[in-house]
Amino acid sequence: MTESKTPRRRVLSGIQPSGRMHLGNYLGAVQQWVQAQEEKEGLYCVVDLHAITVYQDPEELEEQVRGTAALLLACGIDPEKSVLFVQSHVRAHSEAAWILNCQTPLGWLERMTQFKSKAANKERASAGLLTYPVLQAADILLYDADEVPVGDDQRQHLELARDIAGRFNHLYGETFVLPEPVIRKFGARIMAFDNPTAKMSKSSGDAQGHAVALTDEDAKIRKTIKRAVTDSGREIVFSEDPEKAGVNNLLTIYKLLTGKDQEAVLKDFAEARGYGDLKKAVAEAVVESIRPIRERYERLMGDPAELDRLLAVGADRARALAEPKIIQIKERVGLTVPAALR
Repeated sequence: MTESKTPRRRVLSGIQPSGRMHLGNYLGAVQQWVQAQEEKEGLYCVVDLHAITVYQDPEELEEQVRGTAALLLACGIDPEKSVLFVQSHVRAHSEAAWILNCQTPLGWLERMTQFKSKAANKERASAGLLTYPVLQAADILLYDADEVPVGDDQRQHLELARDIAGRFNHLYGETFVLPEPVIRKFGARIMAFDNPTAKMSKSSGDAQGHAVALTDEDAKIRKTIKRAVTDSGREIVFSEDPEKAGVNNLLTIYKLLTGKDQEAVLKDFAEARGYGDLKKAVAEAVVESIRPIRERYERLMGDPAELDRLLAVGADRARALAEPKIIQIKERVGLTVPAALR
C-alpha cells in the first residue's frame, strides 16, 4: 500500500522593485524563502504593480524589475523548486484586485496605518495608494496561499486580506483559503548601520553608511560596517537595551549569516578587544555572504535572454495556478466566462 504524501504548504511573498535590495531584505525575508524551498511550495513575486502607486520613471522601473528578479535568483531562489515571476506578467492579479475592491468597504482601507502615514497630502496621493492593500490581498488569495511571511509593518495588511477573504466567502460561498502570517522570531528587523534604532530601508539605501546593498563591493561593505554606530561601552552582548541597539544589530547579522546559536556567537567574541573586533568579524561574514550573490547577479544581468526565459517560465507556472482561480472568482460574482476564453 502506497503511503500518501501530505501536501506541502503553499507560501507566497513579494518584494517591490524600488530602491536597492540590501542586507536587511535578505536576512529579514529572502533568506527564509530560500531555506523554505525544500519543505514548502513557494511563490515569489516582484510586485511592480505596487510600485506604481507613486510615480516611477518608466525606464528605471523596467531596469529595477529585472534587477530585483535577478537578485532573488542570485540569493538562491531556485526556479526549479519555487515559482518566481513578475506580478504584471499575470493579468489575473489586476482582475482579481478590481473584483475584491468592489467587495471591500472603504472604511477598512481608510484605517490602514500605512495609508495614513504615506498620504499626508491627500491631493497628491493616488487612489492606488489607498487600494493597494486590496491588490496585495489579490496577490495572496489568487494562489490559495497558506502562509505569508510578513514583517510587523505588513501584519495589518495581511489581516485585511483575511477579512476580505472571509467577507467574500460569506457572500459567495467558500472560495478562498484564509492565509496565516509568518513572522520571523529572530532577525525580522535588521536595523540601519547609521541609526540602529531605525529599520534598514531601501528608500534610504543610498545614504552613506545606512545599509549594505546586495550589489556592494567588498571594500564598500567593510567601510560601511566599520562606521556602524555602536555605543561608548565595550560589552559585546545580545540586549534589548536601546543603548546597545548597534551591538545587538551587529550580533544579529552575524548570527543569521553564520547559522550559529546565540551561545556560539558570544563565544566567538569572548576574547574580542572591543567593538573594532566585532565589526571586523561581522564585515567578513557579510562579505563572504554577499560576494557570491553579487557575482551571480552580475552573470544574470549580463545574460538578458536567460533572465527573460526564467521569468517567462515563472509567469507560465503562476498563470497555471491563477487562471482557474480567477475564473472561479468571476463566476462566483456572476461574471460568466465563455468557454472560448478559458
